[in-house]
Amino acid sequence: MDALRRFLAIVLADLRERTRTPRFWVLLGAMVVVSWYCFPTPDKKYLILALDSGMRGSYSSAWVGMVLAMVYSLLLGLGGFYVVRGTLVRDIETRVWQLLVATPMTRAGFLLAKWASHMLVLMLVAAIGLAVGLVAQYVRAEDRSFDLIEAVKPIVFLALPGIAVSATAAVWFDLLPWLRRTAGNVVFFFGWMMALSVGVAQLEGSHTAAQATWLSDSSGLMVAARDFQRVRSEQTGKQEDFGFSLGRSRAEKGVKTFEWNAWHPRPMDLLGRALWLGLALGGLLLAAPLLDWAAARGVGAKARSTAGRKLRWLDFALRPFARGAFGVLAVAEFKLALRERALWWWLAALVLLGVQAFGSDKALANALLLAWLLPLDLIARAVLRERDQGTGALVFTAPHMLGRLLAVRFAVGAGLLLALSLPGLLRLSASAPLSALAALAVIASIASWGMAFGALLRNPRPFELAFVGCVYVGLQGASLFSLGAQAPATLLWHATALLPAWFALAWAWPRLARAR
Repeated sequence: MDALRRFLAIVLADLRERTRTPRFWVLLGAMVVVSWYCFPTPDKKYLILALDSGMRGSYSSAWVGMVLAMVYSLLLGLGGFYVVRGTLVRDIETRVWQLLVATPMTRAGFLLAKWASHMLVLMLVAAIGLAVGLVAQYVRAEDRSFDLIEAVKPIVFLALPGIAVSATAAVWFDLLPWLRRTAGNVVFFFGWMMALSVGVAQLEGSHTAAQATWLSDSSGLMVAARDFQRVRSEQTGKQEDFGFSLGRSRAEKGVKTFEWNAWHPRPMDLLGRALWLGLALGGLLLAAPLLDWAAARGVGAKARSTAGRKLRWLDFALRPFARGAFGVLAVAEFKLALRERALWWWLAALVLLGVQAFGSDKALANALLLAWLLPLDLIARAVLRERDQGTGALVFTAPHMLGRLLAVRFAVGAGLLLALSLPGLLRLSASAPLSALAALAVIASIASWGMAFGALLRNPRPFELAFVGCVYVGLQGASLFSLGAQAPATLLWHATALLPAWFALAWAWPRLARAR
């Protein structure tokens, strides 16, 4: 009973701490909106979950649960990682772990409590989203008979194991020192997208329900696709196509629906889903022996690091800019930012600068996108430094420091992005000046919105997730950062986006400074 009380105390303490943060309520509000729009009326031009034939299930409780299970497998599997991670790092860096280690609680019990608090937060969000989905079912009035078990079943058996894997990843990324901050956020995003791509490739490569194995993938995509095909084949009396879409445009001739009143997974399917859940728990318990090692590499270990202290050339290169109060402060900020860079960061920067200078036009565009990722840890975290280090009471006593420091932080972030883009900008200036102007607008927009996100939400991870996602879709050919034929539109959008970002900063930065 004592162990259970300690376990519940940690879970409830983490839950209270999370529900007091803006990012939790932002996530909750976003999921409420997403859940509602997952069930569009027949006149809307889009479908969320639809078969390859363009049909969707009628809005029954079972279909509501299936739609939300597929959506939550993706949104909470990815976004949930960024929401829940950080509590273990907080306990390590605030030395709370030194108090907890003196109690009878085991290392495995402590990590299990952290994992359970992750799951509780994410399933709370899912439960509220499900309530919104059931309201949408009643309002859409295609099938007003409620069946709570059928609504909950897909979320529990399909979405829950994938969310559990992400919760375990959040614990591991908090433990490993080199993955605790922005580098871990970027690594997880691309790793998660790669795992999703493998599941989608399996989905596209199979043509019959029999090829969908009981083990499936962590998100349950294969199991859902197999049962969609099986049910539709039984209803039509012929072999239907294998596969479905999450998000597609509606056919011009209108929406066609089919009955989906219940989902009947096979016992082997439930075993496969249980194995994914067991994999998450097993991975969590494997981290227990590393807990003491990880706790010893907290703030103190970072303070003892000598990385970057031998960059003597930096003093010489920046000395001409140290003129006046603004220049001296900006040079100090640049030195602070660059001296913390690890060796791999400098090597990556050199490679990307070389690709910008000598690569093809496509390689140039991709190298610019990746170069803008390199200072990601600085852009959103810069406005939070005084709060995180507890130095605001000293820093903001200087005259006019509030506006001066904000301007310096913008100059440092934009200047670093500019320096990492210099060869590409020079090439674009010679061949396509409008593209170079668009790149400058993008740089200013990134620096501005990074600071705005950090000041508004008081956490760097939302911007890091949003920006890494934008870079990913940009690498896939999306036009958000297009510097080619769509350069005028890119210039217009990013230049227009500067104004709301600066308004947000003007509102949030003084409040963040006063909250120190």
